[in-house]
Amino acid sequence: MRTLRIGTFSPSVVLGVAAATGALDTAGLTITQVPARNSPEQFAALLAGELDAVITSPDNVLAYRFVADNPLGHTGDLRILAAVDRGLGLSLFTAPGVEDIDSLRGGVLGVDVPTSGFAFVAYELLARQGVKAGIDCEVAALGSTPRRAEALAEGRCAVTVLNAGNDLRAERADCHRLSRAKEIGPYVGTVLASTAEQQEKEWLAALVGVIVDTSGRLASGQLHECASSVTAQLLGLGDDDVQRYVELLADPEEGLVADGRVDRESLDTLVTLRMRHHAGSAGLADALRHDTGLLDECFLPGAAP
Repeated sequence: MRTLRIGTFSPSVVLGVAAATGALDTAGLTITQVPARNSPEQFAALLAGELDAVITSPDNVLAYRFVADNPLGHTGDLRILAAVDRGLGLSLFTAPGVEDIDSLRGGVLGVDVPTSGFAFVAYELLARQGVKAGIDCEVAALGSTPRRAEALAEGRCAVTVLNAGNDLRAERADCHRLSRAKEIGPYVGTVLASTAEQQEKEWLAALVGVIVDTSGRLASGQLHECASSVTAQLLGLGDDDVQRYVELLADPEEGLVADGRVDRESLDTLVTLRMRHHAGSAGLADALRHDTGLLDECFLPGAAP
């Protein structure tokens, strides 16, 4: 049995269901989910070999593979091995009592770090409503999504983006869902990623197989009872919100990616957002055109040997 340390931001229901159904046992794996306070911490640990893999925003992989002025100040040979979800309800939320766009002017936008993928989603959704982040509202680094959800409910920021059950808890705390990431275009919210040094390890193929198989079953509406139990346990949601979350897993626009593949349109959305909202990413499109290692699909079902 191989024990893996997998970096996450919000607890992964897919991994929780895989453990509960025995899929991880069958694959010879046990998983420890390691929560990150922010994306630089997560990728510093991954690049240092302290994590075996991460479930993270694909934009983080772009940043720490291609963009020299990322928060760590250096890049690494990182690979996306499988798409996991399309955002799981990723939305722009305002704090209790802040229900219109004009009320955000002069307030604080909470982000993980200012040059991260979810931050770019926030900038774009705000810009579409006439609010310029960093000009009309202050941008503050408040860390991971659960931390930002807490900050929003407590009024320590006026607006942020939330998903993966944190959005449902925010609604219960009288926060207001202003707009959704899917309005921007096709989107991938999280992926499984690792370093090139891990690519030859058999456990990685086993992990990808378990995640894709479990995601496919959940996306087709199977394992509902198990998913409900795991969601309640990992995310601490009430019965109604558990039901909403489990239904979201099967949503074709915002739910799980059944085949594990990152589609071109969603990757284009990520690249466009990063280049539009981060001057240091100006050469990203050219870098991607000459890159063959970012999307490593060798472990996905149906991949060529």
